[in-house]
Amino acid sequence: MKFKADNGEYPKGKDAVDAKRVKRLKLLSKIATITCISMYVSYIPQIISNFSGSPVSPLQPLVAMVNATLWTGYGWFKTYKDWPVIISNVPGIFFGLITVITVYIH
Repeated sequence: MKFKADNGEYPKGKDAVDAKRVKRLKLLSKIATITCISMYVSYIPQIISNFSGSPVSPLQPLVAMVNATLWTGYGWFKTYKDWPVIISNVPGIFFGLITVITVYIH
């Protein structure tokens, strides 16, 4: 089974997408990916707090982990893999899980 991936090519000819729009969309996907990864990396202070004996509530990181898992699955199972969605949400699975686990093993 061959996996299809979005190669970043847009329709040409009568269905062509404006080059400026393509450039803006690619920039937007990069900024969104960096922002999403930064959001999940921001769990590090909560993990440190959990290990320091001041555990945080596990609800928000648990919900974020479930959300990241769903978005990763969505990006993976599309006809063409949506790499910005996948790449930006995989850290959420790990950081959310680690945060929840450390709430209980502090």
